[in-house]
Amino acid sequence: MVFGKKVDICFMGQVFKIFIITIVSLLIAKPSRAQADFCGIKNTSFQHGEKLEFKVYYNMGRLWVGAGLASFETKLENHANNKKVFHVVGDGKTLKSYEWFYKVRDRYETFIDAETMLPVKFVRNVNEGGFKIYNNVTFNQNIGQAVSTNGVFKVPPCIQDVLSAIFYARNIDYSQYKPGDKIPFTMFLDDEVFSLYIRYMGKEKITTKYGTFNTIKISPLLIEGTIFKGGEKMMVWVSDDANHLPVRVDSPILVGSVKVDLVGYEKLRNPLTSLIKKQK
Repeated sequence: MVFGKKVDICFMGQVFKIFIITIVSLLIAKPSRAQADFCGIKNTSFQHGEKLEFKVYYNMGRLWVGAGLASFETKLENHANNKKVFHVVGDGKTLKSYEWFYKVRDRYETFIDAETMLPVKFVRNVNEGGFKIYNNVTFNQNIGQAVSTNGVFKVPPCIQDVLSAIFYARNIDYSQYKPGDKIPFTMFLDDEVFSLYIRYMGKEKITTKYGTFNTIKISPLLIEGTIFKGGEKMMVWVSDDANHLPVRVDSPILVGSVKVDLVGYEKLRNPLTSLIKKQK
């Protein structure tokens, strides 16, 4: 499911996939402009060696229970023709206490051109209770083409994949937003182009498992599917500083609710000035 696309896979796999897509959706371009805004931005928000860690919680009543972990690690590498790329790896897994019931091992990788901040390659390799998906995508941004394991597809200019969009959009200037603005964007995933939007909600102080933050609040549009309820019921909070880290995702689902919190980080490019107080 991509904001409503129905696929018959497990709950934790769905949660991790939607978590990644939600983090993407919380950070996209200026509300009054079109897809061209995805071109030409410069990176000022992350660097080689950055690592972010998250914990996924599930609630069917009054008790939040830890169910899974997710991490994102960034390295600067040489790619084809000696092109400098940021190689980002996103890993998701169930906690051991859940693996007797359903074991999840998901990996998403993107290779982002360090100069243009556009993806040149994307790899999805997931194993969700024995349900396996592998897709290797090469992007040719010059001719608007994506070549995947399954075929060749036409894509719009400056298309992002599910991971590259997170890091591209972390460099957006949020001071240009007004509460209530819709923010459209497009993304290539599962061999399809998706046109989505989020709504900017303003700023808010929140307390998470890590600490108390000044944040930017976002609500992505969801279409009802196998796990998530429809509408703008999912909320996302991003650190209100130059790093633009997702610090919390919170959403009702068809049975209960899910919450994802930032629980650790390494080698941020900028001071985490949004952190007011760290939890003891």
